[in-house]
Amino acid sequence: MFGSNDPDNPMGGLLGDLLKVIGSAPGGGDSWFEAARTLAFGVATDGGSDDNADPLVRIAFEELARVAELHVADATGISLTAGGTGLSFDAVGPGQWSSRVLDAYRPTLQLMVEAQQQGAAAVPPTMDLDPLDPLDTESAGLGGLLSQFALTLGPVFLGMQFGSAAGHLARRAFGQYALPLPWPESHTLLLVPANVAQFAEDWSLPLQEVQLWVCLRELAMHAVVTRPGVRSSLTTLLGDASAHAASAQRSLVERLGDGLGDPNALEEAMSDPEALLADLISPEQRNISNTLTALTTVIGAYVDHITSNIAATLTSSPAALREAWYRYRVEEGKGETAFAGLFGLDVGQAEVDRGAAFIDGVVERAGEDALARLWTDEMDLPTPADVDAPGLWLARIGLLD
Repeated sequence: MFGSNDPDNPMGGLLGDLLKVIGSAPGGGDSWFEAARTLAFGVATDGGSDDNADPLVRIAFEELARVAELHVADATGISLTAGGTGLSFDAVGPGQWSSRVLDAYRPTLQLMVEAQQQGAAAVPPTMDLDPLDPLDTESAGLGGLLSQFALTLGPVFLGMQFGSAAGHLARRAFGQYALPLPWPESHTLLLVPANVAQFAEDWSLPLQEVQLWVCLRELAMHAVVTRPGVRSSLTTLLGDASAHAASAQRSLVERLGDGLGDPNALEEAMSDPEALLADLISPEQRNISNTLTALTTVIGAYVDHITSNIAATLTSSPAALREAWYRYRVEEGKGETAFAGLFGLDVGQAEVDRGAAFIDGVVERAGEDALARLWTDEMDLPTPADVDAPGLWLARIGLLD
């Protein structure tokens, strides 16, 4: 028996003691989210404070945003004042941004946490432990303790994974759309002036021109991802991706659970993690990931194209701005990679170049006006095959004979 007093199996004692501490800790079912928020803020601020933006900087962004809004609406053909309500910007620090992005995606994260708890609770099916009852922890055996440990700590670890990713992403985010994903509906967009200023300094670019670039990009991204068909498609794909990710987690827990009663079988399973994970990702999950990646890749490339075109007429150094932004995008940004990866997204250089090639291919074959068709109807959204063959997309929507 692997009880908490078994001298030959110290792991049983460790897990039992930890379960007692966690089981008596405050926080209830929200402890995972509070852990995520705390970690995200600490990473985003590097353990320091999160200063408010200078009022003069806020005013500068507001003035630039008014100019940018007119140009973005004209370039995209999408009104940014639907319903008569204009957009405004809220300047925040990295720490605040990290908290806001976790709030934005909390419903999706909650689904993943619940699925993880269901998976852990199912292994082994007969265990129903009270971590404060020594008889329960004593009689559970190592398998039962591991299952209860996963059930209790799993959501916290998942929350901390999201918190770490959000914190690192906040250190690089210029505004709300660090990734081309929808946020809850709002007429206020987030900006992170400190990161914008650091980028301008690092690349020796005029601060006001970088601020304008950021306003253009954020507004163009908002115009696209709030289109009904685009928002609906992205939301559905994110939900499906999260559900399948949770399914994979359950499969992993169940597979490990099969070996919990046999230490030799468990050791064998853990000795070959690649084999353990090889078939956890289903073909359907890969298809969802590919579709979501293709759509966000094109959105990002389109927004970069629109931003660059407008900046060419409004700034003194559009080529330098474009090159600096490209290099910034293709850097191995820990935050972008980690946060996107949690939803099955690929945001690496290959995808950045793939998206740019698609946009260039459409313009070369059918002109700038053809790009507007990307967001006209949900049925016209490019598929993974379309992204690799712009002519295929143009033919499918009737713009190429």
